[in-house]
Amino acid sequence: MNILIVAATAFEIQPAIDRLQTTNFRIHENEFSILITGIGGVATTYQLTKCLREKKPDHIIQAGIAGSFHTEIIIGSVVCVQEELMGDLGVEEGNEFKDVFDLALIKENEFPFIGKILKNPFITAQTILGLRLVRSIGINEITTRRERIDVLRNKYNPDIESMEGAAFHYVCLQEKIPFLQLRAISNYIGERNKENWNIKEAIKTLNTKIMDIAGSSLLQGC
Repeated sequence: MNILIVAATAFEIQPAIDRLQTTNFRIHENEFSILITGIGGVATTYQLTKCLREKKPDHIIQAGIAGSFHTEIIIGSVVCVQEELMGDLGVEEGNEFKDVFDLALIKENEFPFIGKILKNPFITAQTILGLRLVRSIGINEITTRRERIDVLRNKYNPDIESMEGAAFHYVCLQEKIPFLQLRAISNYIGERNKENWNIKEAIKTLNTKIMDIAGSSLLQGC
């Protein structure tokens, strides 16, 4: 099986890259390749689509760190994204945000969306990972303003946010390639004091999970 591992920055998955280099990017019957897209949805969409033109893998894993809306999701823990929404495509009027679906620019169930959501249909095989399944919202910024946070919470009820997840789900669904998005929690949304962030621990647990999956047969049924 050919597996593509995607990340916004090499920094987030460097320990896994170093481990895979020692095995010439092969573990058991799986062959791995790495794609570093750059930060944000635009870069992710372009780089991933460009990569898939050359060779389509059997499975794609996106890995990175993320912020959590809920303190019960422990910093340093790894989650699996089951649902993605786009949280910054629309118009903000006062304390209200109308997305492209509210504006009738895109139909809520227009492929690849299901009720505005970019769902991972391959999640059945992923539930055995022992990871919490979450809803993520794609935002091309780090959300810090309390009013904006409240709007996102009330409208979408997200668990986490990232900059690249929605773009990743969108491309994979369009290309009909099985995929998995892993996120390690580095901080809580709205917390700008980076002394309270734990990026080091998040990267450690994220890369441990990547290698656990790489050394298993969990993706074979996807």
